[in-house]
Amino acid sequence: MRLDGKVAIVSGGGTGIGAATARRFAEEGARVVVTGRRPEPIAAVAEEIGGVAVPGDATDAAHAAAAVEAAQTSFGGLDIVVANAGVGFGGTAGDVAEDTWRRTIDVNVTGPLLLARAALPALLERGAGAIVLVASVSSLVSSPASAAYATSKAALLGLLRSLAVDYGRRGIRTNAVLPGWVDTPMGDEAMDELVQERGIDLEAAYRLVTEHVPLGRPATPEEIAACCLFLASDEASIVNGATLLADGGQLAVDVAALAFEPDA
Repeated sequence: MRLDGKVAIVSGGGTGIGAATARRFAEEGARVVVTGRRPEPIAAVAEEIGGVAVPGDATDAAHAAAAVEAAQTSFGGLDIVVANAGVGFGGTAGDVAEDTWRRTIDVNVTGPLLLARAALPALLERGAGAIVLVASVSSLVSSPASAAYATSKAALLGLLRSLAVDYGRRGIRTNAVLPGWVDTPMGDEAMDELVQERGIDLEAAYRLVTEHVPLGRPATPEEIAACCLFLASDEASIVNGATLLADGGQLAVDVAALAFEPDA
């Protein structure tokens, strides 16, 4: 088992990528602290995997500290942090509400900072550790009307590089997974707009948004969890400051050149 004897915190662990990651880590031998804003889903996941649930808001420094304390008191230390909690709201730079902007930056950037900061003393005490940030293809490109989300995910890569540079020599590796579309409750919410506008079902909406993705489909949460597992494990012992695209080839596509396809 690749994480035998390791202790991990997974934020946003009640559903989607976070829940899949918590389950996969447990299958690989890790003991897992599951955090999230909604108590019921994280409690269910924690009970299923023999972990510990710590409900709270990702933007609360006291909550981050409580998650680390739970890892230490329940399992004797901390080795891995997966900062997965995130939100996504629409809006262009010209019309996004200030409260929406602030909430997006707080959850998607400040939240991972607070969790990493709270975890660093425990990781350093071990002499080694891994931090995995769940970013997005939106770290590199932007969807329409996604000013706050795209900015927050781009900023997350700045945090990634800072952590990798500042703590790499002390044994802490920091890397990021950049998913494209993933079939999750958060993805479903995004699909609802297409469902309503186009009069199609959820499955058709996912097909539409992945039409030009070389693999032709969204990822499953389990596939992204496998990427998190690799980066958290000793198999990635030389990987630090890296971004792992998990988008089915989406960003490999020259979109402008699609006009030259015979059936375009």
